[in-house]
Amino acid sequence: MTPPVLGIIGGSGVYEIDGLTNTQWRRVDSPFGAPSDELLFGELDGQPLVFLPRHGRGHRIPPSELNFRANIDAMKRAGVTEIVSVSAVGSLKAELPPGMFVVVDQFIDRTFARHKSFFGTGLVAHVGLGHPVCGRLGDALVAAATEIGVPVTRGGTYLVMEGPQFSTQAESQLYRSWGCDVIGMTNMPEAKLAREAELCYATVAMVTDYDCWHPEHDHVSVEGVIKVLRENADHARALVRAVAPRLRHRHRPCERGCHRALDMAIITAPEVRDPELVRKLDAVAGRVLSGLF
Repeated sequence: MTPPVLGIIGGSGVYEIDGLTNTQWRRVDSPFGAPSDELLFGELDGQPLVFLPRHGRGHRIPPSELNFRANIDAMKRAGVTEIVSVSAVGSLKAELPPGMFVVVDQFIDRTFARHKSFFGTGLVAHVGLGHPVCGRLGDALVAAATEIGVPVTRGGTYLVMEGPQFSTQAESQLYRSWGCDVIGMTNMPEAKLAREAELCYATVAMVTDYDCWHPEHDHVSVEGVIKVLRENADHARALVRAVAPRLRHRHRPCERGCHRALDMAIITAPEVRDPELVRKLDAVAGRVLSGLF
């Protein structure tokens, strides 16, 4: 049984957390390429924590060029067992104003230019994704946000677009007609890869704007998004600080099955598995592949 290690993927304002001690930036190499940046290791009220700046320090990397596989693989190699993703989004509903935090429970993946799986020819696997986020982490996030007074709502669908451009009005209205709640560019394939890596995963979607559908609000602008992002940063840091102690006392694998997602997922027969791919997956799938090669 691996003790819980909390991983945070988010923007630069999130890792400047009061009380984060024993901090050290470390390079973690991945066979899938370079992660977005070094990882920040530390402790928060006794809870081990690892932070990864999704776009690199200084926001160097656009959404479509993120190496999602290297990021998730590096987090797994760093010992992370549960990931909280903190992400800026646009709102597709009037009742989700800028400043609201949404703990989403579903995604629609509209990306098309990204590597979406650790597996492939020579080692095929199909993980379940009907419930793509960990309900246990979601419960902890909502409880922590409520406790400290952060405006939060539970549940909703996050439409993940390719970007880097924002939506047209026609696209925004289409996604609203689908019943989507928020829109962003970063949480897919991140959530899919976290499931393949047997990590608990939950998203805190921080609303920065109304996208471009709202007739009484200006079109999305980088300046407007950055302004609200800065206002949200204090809440995001406070939320991470409040949720960490709630995750410290897990004494068994996640009861939602996140830590055993690969139990029945690998399809390829052992005798025809690609040894090189098996070696690359030593962190992601080592639990189920150990001893085979």
